[in-house]
Amino acid sequence: MIKRILDNNFWNAQPSKSIISAAFVITMSGLASRLLGLLRDRMLASRFGAGDTMDVYYAAFRVPDLIYNFIVLGALSAAFIPVFSSLISKKKEGDEKNLEENMRDNKEAQKLVNGMLNISIFFIIVLSIIFAIFAPILTKFITPGFSPEKNDMVVMFTRIMFLSPLFLGISGIFGGVLTSFRRFVIYSLAPILYNLGIIFGIFFFVDFWGPIGLAWGVVLGAVLHMLIQYPAVKNLGFRYQNIFRESFKNVNIKKVCTLMIPRMMGISISQINLFVITIFASTLAGGSLAIFNFAQNLQSVALGIFGVSFAIAVFPVLSSLAAQEEREKFISTFSSTFRQIIFFVVPTSIFMFVLRAQIVRVVLGSGKFDWEDTILTFECLGIFVFSLFAQSTIPLLARSFYALQDTKNPFYIALAAEAVNIALVILLINKFQVVGLAIAFSVASVLQMALLFIFLRKKIKNLDEKNIIVSFGKVLLASALAGGAIQLVKTKVAQAMDIDTFIGIFTQLSASVVVGILVFSLASYALKLEEFFNFKHSLTKKIFKAKKVIVEGTSDVSGV
Repeated sequence: MIKRILDNNFWNAQPSKSIISAAFVITMSGLASRLLGLLRDRMLASRFGAGDTMDVYYAAFRVPDLIYNFIVLGALSAAFIPVFSSLISKKKEGDEKNLEENMRDNKEAQKLVNGMLNISIFFIIVLSIIFAIFAPILTKFITPGFSPEKNDMVVMFTRIMFLSPLFLGISGIFGGVLTSFRRFVIYSLAPILYNLGIIFGIFFFVDFWGPIGLAWGVVLGAVLHMLIQYPAVKNLGFRYQNIFRESFKNVNIKKVCTLMIPRMMGISISQINLFVITIFASTLAGGSLAIFNFAQNLQSVALGIFGVSFAIAVFPVLSSLAAQEEREKFISTFSSTFRQIIFFVVPTSIFMFVLRAQIVRVVLGSGKFDWEDTILTFECLGIFVFSLFAQSTIPLLARSFYALQDTKNPFYIALAAEAVNIALVILLINKFQVVGLAIAFSVASVLQMALLFIFLRKKIKNLDEKNIIVSFGKVLLASALAGGAIQLVKTKVAQAMDIDTFIGIFTQLSASVVVGILVFSLASYALKLEEFFNFKHSLTKKIFKAKKVIVEGTSDVSGV
């Protein structure tokens, strides 16, 4: 078995053969990454509480994230993958095989990757230097409610964190290559390494350098995020070339840049949303920004595991089907993926709402994170989960537009949703404080999802919405039954144990979740829910495949 592992070419893993298989790989890695993220947040909450240091830490992310999202995500999610996928899918003359095995012999694909790398690196470095110089002015604009001392800390954190967009930018292009080739294993490990870097910073850098060590942990995470993907991209045939000047004349790069512009404008809207939240949160009581981010991170576990994972997995498929004008297959693929996301997210939302207090207490309730922080966090979490179904389907809906090489409609829709978000923040913040920010965010998310669905249907005439509605109804019924069972178990455990201790509250949470999953599974089986049987079949196949590998590996032990 050990011999097989050592002989296995880890960096040249085979591509995922189906959307569910790809989503399973991303989901499992995403789960590990999110669990590490929860551990990270628990360590942060325990060590610093929801106070000034955490406000500074989260505020410092805003401008570096803006650079990364503008240049890399704008290119990657909307433009790079569709164009790159079309290049590696082209067939050689007189050869029925395509070039998806690697890009070693594909000069156009090489030029596109190298060109995007050169351009991204140049602009990220230039923008980072400019923003680092003007960081004092920017932070006063972003956090007008912070004291001068607090703003000085934000400036220090921000300048160090400007190193991370460079490494994440390179890593983002590598990730686009791996995604296009459907090599999701290595791609999915990158976020895990990113969180490990941050956790290392909390454990060690903070002891040496104080709170500023948190910023260096972020940089370390970004470096690891890049390094884990490079060997896999190299094995696919990538060879770096300095073709900066030539890149601006490349037809494919021009195509990517043309598609990027509306997408970058769309990203600017989401970034404005984050800036609005930061600006208003800075005027509230100390720790409000930290509470908002803690609650959002908790609900983002489900968003990342289900919504983002499936959207990433299906994007290359949708791009390929759109390029080949396979309309019916495009609709079928979209519908099945949409329904599978709903199957996971709706019960998760109900579970999280019923158990919101228990989740916050188990994950964050220690050290300097006091009871008042806990109450505000689970109140925000309760609001967020109502829009979780919308947040989780937005990545799929947006990528469906991008696969059709339409980046304008998602921008206009995001603009409308952000206008509603800002209006609601202004109306609600005085009365509801930080909870008002969560309400505004959730309402805007539901509106954005609804508009994306309506306009996508208008664009391709049919989204198989009949099957979507039927599936949604069954999932909602099964989830409601599971929610009722969770409430019953939660009450019984509270009567039988002391839930003022970690063991008591953890037992209450664990027992409730186990019973909830069991009831939901039984209800799904009784309702003959197609997505349940698809998941069951995929999971069974993975388990038996894993058992087969173990058995085969065991037979080789004597020869090791």
